[in-house]
Amino acid sequence: MLAATAVFVVGDSFMKIVIGDLPPFEVLFLRGIAASFACAVLVALRGEWGAISGLLDVRALLRAAGETLCTLCYVVALARMPIADVMAILQTGPLILILGAAFLLRERIDPARVALALVGFAGALMVAQPSASGVPPAALLAFGAALLGAARDLVGRSVPTSIPVTVVILATMLMMIVAAGAMSLGLETWIAPTGRHLAFLGVAGLCVAFGHFGLLLAYWLGRTSTVAPFFYCFALWGVVSGLAVWGELPNALALTGIALIAGSGVAIVVLDQRRVRKQVALADAL
Repeated sequence: MLAATAVFVVGDSFMKIVIGDLPPFEVLFLRGIAASFACAVLVALRGEWGAISGLLDVRALLRAAGETLCTLCYVVALARMPIADVMAILQTGPLILILGAAFLLRERIDPARVALALVGFAGALMVAQPSASGVPPAALLAFGAALLGAARDLVGRSVPTSIPVTVVILATMLMMIVAAGAMSLGLETWIAPTGRHLAFLGVAGLCVAFGHFGLLLAYWLGRTSTVAPFFYCFALWGVVSGLAVWGELPNALALTGIALIAGSGVAIVVLDQRRVRKQVALADAL
């Protein structure tokens, strides 16, 4: 999970650099081609072409759809906001789901988890810093990406382990190419990329392929309760990237919000771990 989050941020940093010169959906389309090629090479190297029919599995396609919609929102937000702010808001996905389950679906969730989720959501508002006219559109897109990302991960856990990780990623990248290409043709004016642009997007494509590979492996090979806290390293890597590449450091309010998001997320995971341990101990006692 640590490696996956770092690799994702490296790839997104290259993509954000290119977005300064090219339209966002065109950038996403070109990155998708590079990522699909990288995934196809991984499938070949691992000898998994025999399982390529997994591309048509409903759960793999649903995960791909969630990732595609998430990324379409994310790439526009990334073009208009500092990378650290976008990464921080993305971390609210699991927190938003907890609040939705508690207040909309009327699920019974202990008050401590609800309170921590509210703290994390307050942190996200501190990062977004709405004005009198409301939350900026780019921040709303980042929130949408967070919700879609959480839904993607939920579906991803149900994908059969008989389908290789690389095949699941390839399904995602192919769907991404189609969606980004359609959005670019319909909404943007195509600008011819330079060799530098293509090189950067090639690296970004490799990063997104290996990032997804690490993300899926983390949840498949490790306990969710053990792996999940490290998901919040996205926010840390986002701050490091913003400072190293653009010389940007979030203001004090945004940094406080980032700390609240990460802290509340980790605290929720720790509470869940304690609850599971108590249930196991009780079952053993009986």
